Amino acid sequence: MMVSVLDDWFDTVRTLPCFAKLADHDVTIWNDHVQDTDVLAHRLRDTEALVLIRERTEIRTPLLERLPKLKLISQRSVYPHIDVDTCTRRGVVVSSSQHADTPSYSTAELTWGLILAAMRQVPQQMASLKAGNWQCGVGTSLGGKTLGVYGYGRIGKVVAGYGRAFNMNVLVWARSATLLQARADGYETAPSKEAFFERCDVISLHMRSLPATRGSVTAADLARMQPTALLVNTSRAALIEPDALVAALRAGRPGMAAVDVFEDEPLRDTNHPLLNMPNVVCTPHIGYVSRDEYQIQFTDIFDQINAYAAGSPINVVNPEAMRDMQ
Repeated sequence: MMVSVLDDWFDTVRTLPCFAKLADHDVTIWNDHVQDTDVLAHRLRDTEALVLIRERTEIRTPLLERLPKLKLISQRSVYPHIDVDTCTRRGVVVSSSQHADTPSYSTAELTWGLILAAMRQVPQQMASLKAGNWQCGVGTSLGGKTLGVYGYGRIGKVVAGYGRAFNMNVLVWARSATLLQARADGYETAPSKEAFFERCDVISLHMRSLPATRGSVTAADLARMQPTALLVNTSRAALIEPDALVAALRAGRPGMAAVDVFEDEPLRDTNHPLLNMPNVVCTPHIGYVSRDEYQIQFTDIFDQINAYAAGSPINVVNPEAMRDMQ
């Protein structure tokens, strides 16, 4: 098959051991980011299988209508960036492993790195040292503090375990079914969402970005946090009500934030408020960006391509698109 890989910014995919799975295919890899429909339509005009790296590029109807040879979109995780209904109408299969049983340790590890960086003022202290000023303030330890884990799925569980290892009190808030699982795993659960935000010293968000979860964290929720508290988001920006986090930080509740995700990505606006607040640590959506994580992800993605080529697609999210394969 003619395979195209988009947004491989550091030309990493071809260096992975799992890349050998595409040996029987004709592969083109693009190392830049393009969202312009005309450019993408030209680049992908002969593509039969399109590989996406998470949600870096939106695949919308105007583009899909101009890709007559496209048969398969292969990716991993959720797919709000793909017009699945149009794919189905055009007979384009969308395969996307949901990896429910494989925790993203890289995202959990980054989450913990951001917590430590923010609480101990690591970026600020580094900047002070490089400027010749030595120490610039006093950080906060984690032991004995309360870690709030909002969403107790595959990543939230790992982060909760890290909190326990750091001698923190772990408090969970999530859907009813996962609250039961958290209790079964020995964690305390909050009696209400309000109590959760009021009590925690650190809150880390670990929910999928779905229509039902958009804006789950409201301005009122943030206003309940303590002036010394930290909010961490390595999941998706849309989980927080639009503009609520910036306003809350300016109001002093919470006192700090650490974010790896933004509404518009890649974020190139150096004037973005979060990039210019001294009480915010920001990273450019690198939670899943590690060689180890890429190997896991692209093994699934390439297996999906080979399964389609063999006539037996897997992890199909729109089975109606397979009507022409019967």
